[in-house]
Amino acid sequence: MKALKGACVIGQSGGPTSVINASAYGAIITALKDENITEVYGALNGIKGILNENFIDMSKEDPAELELMKYTPSSALGSCRYKLKDVDVDDTDYKRILEVFKKYNIRYFFYNGGNDSMDTCNKVSKFMLKNGYECRVMGIPKTIDNDLDKTDHCPGYASAAKYIATSMMEIYRDSTVYDYGQITVVEIMGRNAGWLTAAASLASAKGQGPDLVYLPEKAFCLKDFLNQVEAIYKEKGKCLIAVSEGIRNRRGRLISDTGKVDSFGHPQLGGLAAILAEKINKKLNVKVRGIELSLLQRCAAHCASKTDIEESFAAGKAAVENAVLGITDKMVGYKRRYVNGKYKCQIKLFDLTDVANTEKKVPLSWINKDNSGMSEKFIKYALPLIEGETDLPKEDGLPRFVNLKKVLVKK
Repeated sequence: MKALKGACVIGQSGGPTSVINASAYGAIITALKDENITEVYGALNGIKGILNENFIDMSKEDPAELELMKYTPSSALGSCRYKLKDVDVDDTDYKRILEVFKKYNIRYFFYNGGNDSMDTCNKVSKFMLKNGYECRVMGIPKTIDNDLDKTDHCPGYASAAKYIATSMMEIYRDSTVYDYGQITVVEIMGRNAGWLTAAASLASAKGQGPDLVYLPEKAFCLKDFLNQVEAIYKEKGKCLIAVSEGIRNRRGRLISDTGKVDSFGHPQLGGLAAILAEKINKKLNVKVRGIELSLLQRCAAHCASKTDIEESFAAGKAAVENAVLGITDKMVGYKRRYVNGKYKCQIKLFDLTDVANTEKKVPLSWINKDNSGMSEKFIKYALPLIEGETDLPKEDGLPRFVNLKKVLVKK
């Protein structure tokens, strides 16, 4: 295929992770070195940055500073939760994107995000093709939820899983300090898929994890839950519980539903740990502590997985390398391999159509029937992903995160 010369734009979308910037850095540094890519733009706040022509020139950044993106949590280019309408309903945004791409001769579009971001990639790619504008579109995945289909796992998940497992081990130690009993409910992110909550069981593999684990994949019965908690408390004098924010009752109603929705129509959740703590206290009349790990799950760079950082960087790099070769309308993903019994990650490309708006859930066969945790299959799946420690750059004893100059491109 003939070489395509032109500018590229890289954007980030959705909830951030500890390693999303490692993917962006992989794409940026690879694009800056490629002779076919004339300019490398960062879109501020994702697709909204494209619509508003808010671009920064990545070539103006100091290379040493730019490299710090690998170790910096959150989205360095800014994020958004802006959903493009279906083109048949309203093509205004698509026409605007095409107008902007033509103005800046953008021939490569790399979008770093989760399920909804892959949907955006797919829609933009189809519109460009339909209108005869050659632009190679690649999705670079990220989501701590680990719910993108096709790929073995998602960039960002391993670091969040490592933080959760570590936190559970630390909470476990704290819960054993006093001679009087305590029940602790730890609320973990995960609206529809329980991969994050499942990670709490990695602590159990070390003998310092939760007694009970509840995932959205299984219907939640409050009566059964309280009975299980009571039985464990009577036996041990304490009980540690990991529960997903997205658990539902048998009628499908979210236990922590606030009645509000976000811009994508997703229910806004919150306060589950407090809700369950109150229910337990009412039944057992014992000390109960509710803990929300909350945003720390997605920004704890100090506890990031080295494997996750390296794989995330490789995903961004592969997106650019494959686009330059002529590949488009794909998401970069991972395929798991074992070489001499050791885990290896292989880059694989998936059609955006196959991953947009799909969701991968935890197999029911991996969840222990008595809610005591996860099976050995899950432990074998997740443990290799969290291996390796990061040599986090420090300054005055604190993390040294990236400070981009963000030189704006003239409109």
